[in-house]
Amino acid sequence: MPRADFYLIDKPRFREQPLLLVCELAKRAHAAQQPTMVLARDFAQAEAIDELLWEFDPDGFISHQLAGDDDDQFTAVLIVPPGIDTADRPMLINLREDCAPGRYDRVLEVVAADPAERDGSRTRWTEYKRRGFEVNKFDM
Repeated sequence: MPRADFYLIDKPRFREQPLLLVCELAKRAHAAQQPTMVLARDFAQAEAIDELLWEFDPDGFISHQLAGDDDDQFTAVLIVPPGIDTADRPMLINLREDCAPGRYDRVLEVVAADPAERDGSRTRWTEYKRRGFEVNKFDM
């Protein structure tokens, strides 16, 4: 059964920089050798994640890149801005307002502390359940 995990941002360090949580989740997936796709809301956010992943862990390197190159399939963490088609991956981190498209085993939804974001996440929660996903919530 596919799984959707919602990570609700609560801790001050994630409130100040929500993309840090995205890096943390990408690091865990990378450590588990799980090819991961990050669906960014827009190109600026995709670039911000790309930069943050370079600086994020001084002791380790997380192989990543923006989608759109011929070697996308070989990169551990693929950051995908809207409008770029890529092959599906088993693990997905979704930052968009809609449920993630495609086929995957697990989706991680990062939800900022903002009330409007929380409302949108409730809609996605209901949609994932309707699709037969096992749905979980974690306060971060």
